[in-house]
Amino acid sequence: MLFSIIYLLIPAAIANIIPVFVKKINFLNYPVDFGFKIYNKRIFGINKTWRGLFFGILGSILFVFIQSYLFNFEFFKILSLVDYSTINIFILGLLLGISVLVGDLIGSFIKRQLNFKPGQSFYFLDQLDGAIGLVLFFVPFYFNNFLETSLWILVVWTFGHFIIKYLGYLFRISDEKI
Repeated sequence: MLFSIIYLLIPAAIANIIPVFVKKINFLNYPVDFGFKIYNKRIFGINKTWRGLFFGILGSILFVFIQSYLFNFEFFKILSLVDYSTINIFILGLLLGISVLVGDLIGSFIKRQLNFKPGQSFYFLDQLDGAIGLVLFFVPFYFNNFLETSLWILVVWTFGHFIIKYLGYLFRISDEKI
């Protein structure tokens, strides 16, 4: 089950990572919150842009298309938790990307309201916000065993976040180790 959950989450992880790599593209470079405030605090902050949402969701959709192709091979068919031959793969990729990024926006909203600066770490919220988005907006549409799948996603996403963040530090993509 562990490797199947990891495989399922790859498109969501791509959606979550891509905004870091498209910062210099001057397309849809507008804040998601349009600069609006609640209680005199930005809703999401300057780092959450339509560009990041667009490219993150696009990356998720494209990787799900790759997974649907790989589903033709027995190894990936056994590894897969969804049947790519019977579902709408565009909707799957869209939902994975949107879910994780909406979770990230919820985390940013909480951080802004608690006076955290954009980019400032808030341990465990930073690790869990994407997983919470997946649990709320993705899992109910594809899985009958909601509790088991949700727990697996929360655990794998949290540990995966620490590992990817540390790798980002090693490759000088991030200034923070974790």
